[in-house]
Amino acid sequence: MARFSKLLWLLGLLLTASCQEGGEAGDLFGQWRMEGSDTKYLSFSGSLLLFKSMGEGEVYGSFQHRGDSLFMQCYSVQGLASDTALVEQTFGMRPFANVRLHIDKADGDRLVLSSGTQQWSFYQY
Repeated sequence: MARFSKLLWLLGLLLTASCQEGGEAGDLFGQWRMEGSDTKYLSFSGSLLLFKSMGEGEVYGSFQHRGDSLFMQCYSVQGLASDTALVEQTFGMRPFANVRLHIDKADGDRLVLSSGTQQWSFYQY
């Protein structure tokens, strides 16, 4: 029963995002491919985000875009270690449940995020 309620929660979250048509995403709205990779994507819609790595899976979350800061909360519906690994190891963004990044550039074609000395570059897909 708990698994079913988690599935319903995720479905409700997705349906809400589909009605928001960009919403809080602003310049972040859409699907972004990580530079130097044909398999890693980051998508923003409404107030939801999706980390996706082809062959490794996908993780959903929510985000807030405030000025030049991006706050992301990732969710693992089944509590799988592979979900945490996807965000923290494959994408290198930590910690899983509270990612805070600086938006260096977001102009519709390119998205550059950073945290300390680490930087991630994406282009609109």
